[in-house]
Amino acid sequence: MRLKDKVAIVTGAASGIGREIAVIFAREGARIAIADLNQQAADATAREIDPHGQRAIGVAMDVSDEAQVEAGTSKVVEAFGALDVLVSNAGIQIVAPVVEFEFAKWKKLLAIHLDGAFLTTRAALRQMYKQSSGTIIYMGSVHSKEASVLKAPYVTAKHGLIGLAKGVAKEGGAHGVRANVMCPGFVRTPLVDKQIPEQAKELGISEQEVIKNVMLKETVDGEFTTIEDVAETALFLASFGSNALTGQSIVVSHGWFMQ
Repeated sequence: MRLKDKVAIVTGAASGIGREIAVIFAREGARIAIADLNQQAADATAREIDPHGQRAIGVAMDVSDEAQVEAGTSKVVEAFGALDVLVSNAGIQIVAPVVEFEFAKWKKLLAIHLDGAFLTTRAALRQMYKQSSGTIIYMGSVHSKEASVLKAPYVTAKHGLIGLAKGVAKEGGAHGVRANVMCPGFVRTPLVDKQIPEQAKELGISEQEVIKNVMLKETVDGEFTTIEDVAETALFLASFGSNALTGQSIVVSHGWFMQ
């Protein structure tokens, strides 16, 4: 088992990509905290992973709320005695042109993606530095590398995560802590499903055209990235054995972006 007895917090893990990451981590021996805005959904996912409640727990956490992040992280450390992996996965998407984008929605999106990444990182580092070990994985995107119309705030946030990861990697190296970013292409999750009709309306094209000519046009095979693809990448980063792999971003996109 590649994560035997490691302790991991995965934010936004009650559904979608975060849930799949938590499931695969648990399968590889990790003890898992399902951190999510929805406590009931987090608890339900934790029970699915471990009905006995010994190796998986649900944690209520709004990642943009400092007090909730601190309390949730403390709960995990108290329950499991350590913190080895943080997967900063929680995020939202709001689609609109810059000229029409509401400032309140801009602030909300950046608060969840960037403030959330900062707050969970800071809380995790305090424990990881005590242990002289740990790894932080940020959920970036191909939009950490490129831009798309109607997504300026999301692109801004995802670019910012690469800068945060590099800074954390520089500071954390002396404490045995690594930080990296996963950059998936389009994954068919509820977040992406919501965007399809929104983009079709904004661009004046059909939903099928959004999928074929916007979301998957730049891929090598016209395929969506899967949640399993992303979870396996998270496992690779979480289980990597040295500081050789830190401060990096790994693109998982069927060739949507190549570097």
